[in-house]
Amino acid sequence: MNKNGGLSTIAKLTIALAGLFVISMFLFVLSLRIYIMSNVTGNRQYLYIHTGATFDEVLATIKQEGIVRDTTAFIKLAKRMSYPDKVKPGRYRLKKGMSNRRFINMLKSGTQQPVDLSFQGIRLKEDFAGVVAQQIEADSLAIINLIDSSAFIEQYGFNKHTIYAMFIPNSYELYWNTLAPKFFARMYDEYQKFWNKARRDKAEYIGLSPIQVSIMASIVCSEARYDKEMPMIAGLYMNRYKKGIALEADPTVIFANNDFSIRRVLNRHLKVDSPYNTYMYAGLPPGPITMPSINAIDAVLNYTKHDYIYMCAKEDFSGYHNFASTLEQHQANARKFQRALDERNIMK
Repeated sequence: MNKNGGLSTIAKLTIALAGLFVISMFLFVLSLRIYIMSNVTGNRQYLYIHTGATFDEVLATIKQEGIVRDTTAFIKLAKRMSYPDKVKPGRYRLKKGMSNRRFINMLKSGTQQPVDLSFQGIRLKEDFAGVVAQQIEADSLAIINLIDSSAFIEQYGFNKHTIYAMFIPNSYELYWNTLAPKFFARMYDEYQKFWNKARRDKAEYIGLSPIQVSIMASIVCSEARYDKEMPMIAGLYMNRYKKGIALEADPTVIFANNDFSIRRVLNRHLKVDSPYNTYMYAGLPPGPITMPSINAIDAVLNYTKHDYIYMCAKEDFSGYHNFASTLEQHQANARKFQRALDERNIMK
């Protein structure tokens, strides 16, 4: 304090500096809070960012789904961290209480959570496309268009009838933002891995190509309720195929009629002129009638050796079959099954 009772210049300067320090510390803490504050709400388990999405579109999703508590703080830090120019598509795992910085770093680096895509037992391409599109970003229509594109699928060695053989039913880990062309490329890689030397050698040994094995397996898969009966059924169809006898497989007739509600194949169903009708045309149909399981494929490759060329569903509706080597035996088995159908009033 000076002789006039006022504050000295040094005192004034000290107070000013102290005030500036307090203000600076306040601003620093406020700035730090934006980085470390717990902001992710946990309202959603994942944030999905589509391919080509802009920052504004990402922000709109975050607001709409209530992903963060303080949108303003998120925007400020996102801009400070240059995220608006580095948006990456994907499926991002959200954890309740994540800080802004951790959340933005995850989005900015594209550190997304992969999906386990799975499919099996699908008959039609429309159903297959729908199942896949529910699990990854690829649009179902885009998948169907590629399946129908001869120019596209021929690069993988398939045609419109055989392309289904490329998709091996299983579970595959891939990123959600996989689009249709990349999905096909991945499935072809998996197809090549599946058809290793051991399987290709077995296919050659039984006189079939890998695609033909899949076609045969699709019939076996459709006939068998239980996996353990598949090698037996495969042996029967291989016997007929090698002898040049029409396969006469009911599931192919159902496929040819495009009516999967049929429970009893009648003469009118057999009259449908289709290359898939194995009562009308000998040999294998032009493509799989369903997506055969791995067990069905391996059942064909390792089919049971026997003399049976006929089979009929058991009259007890257990899902198993009666097998026969002669037409006389088969007709006796068929009569028993037909009586059982009549007793249950199953007419179509």
